[in-house]
Amino acid sequence: EVRLVASGGGLVQPGGSLRLSCATSGFTFSIYVLGWIRQAPGKGFEWVSGVTSGGSPYYADSVKGRFTASRDNAKNTLYLQLNSLKTEDTAMYYCAKWRTVGPVSESTIKEVTNYDSWGQGTQVTVSS
Repeated sequence: EVRLVASGGGLVQPGGSLRLSCATSGFTFSIYVLGWIRQAPGKGFEWVSGVTSGGSPYYADSVKGRFTASRDNAKNTLYLQLNSLKTEDTAMYYCAKWRTVGPVSESTIKEVTNYDSWGQGTQVTVSS
């Protein structure tokens, strides 16, 4: 059974930082693209970041320069470091696994529908 368990969310002031983790099991972690997707209150899903099996990260323009995604293949864990947080970053953050094995492009890695297994989400609230 594929499992992804996100943690690390919380309440933080604007300008603050958080580190999200996603512990996984049930699949060969090292060969899959993994991603972070968020959903703000009343809005649709927004792709935030994707990390290739080789460890190369991609970011949405809205978070580029502020968020850093990484993976530890030895621990089967995906991370997202959130810095310089803004109120508009408030959302439920989900980690997710790519639907297939193989190369991805900068355009396809951003497509939310290409991620087939999602964790339960961790809430990030940015407020003063």
